[in-house]
Amino acid sequence: MAVAFRANPPAAGEPRELVVEADGGSRGNPGVAAGGSVVLDPVTGEVLAELGVYVGITTNNVAEYNGMIAGVRRALEIDPKAVLHVRLDSKLVVEQMSGRWKIKNSVLADLAAEARSILSGTPVSFEWIPRAENSRADRLANESMDKRESFAR
Repeated sequence: MAVAFRANPPAAGEPRELVVEADGGSRGNPGVAAGGSVVLDPVTGEVLAELGVYVGITTNNVAEYNGMIAGVRRALEIDPKAVLHVRLDSKLVVEQMSGRWKIKNSVLADLAAEARSILSGTPVSFEWIPRAENSRADRLANESMDKRESFAR
């Protein structure tokens, strides 16, 4: 299922909305791992950026966070004043970033703190989506794992 696109662009003076779809995975857990993210314009459906983040040998949750962080950074490079809507198929990351779940793992706590620092002052919402609706970001994470390198396009 695709992002539900807005019927109209924001009114004059309203901030632009950007959607970040992010994913991560590892082949083995831990294993070869990477994150992926795509930045979308919800008005036009245009893909504004695609990113793969190779993170070496680690867990899928570390890869998920790295994919999200890369997407958020890129979205804010595109428009520092944007309102962000972050969609992930990781219930763990969504709940931790929304503040509903405690973060017990110190590595994940550090990644969440980094994400919060990047997002400081940015209106953001997090949404859990089924894996089947996150195929673009999953494809990018797998491409990064296959190549064992990061990329941006």
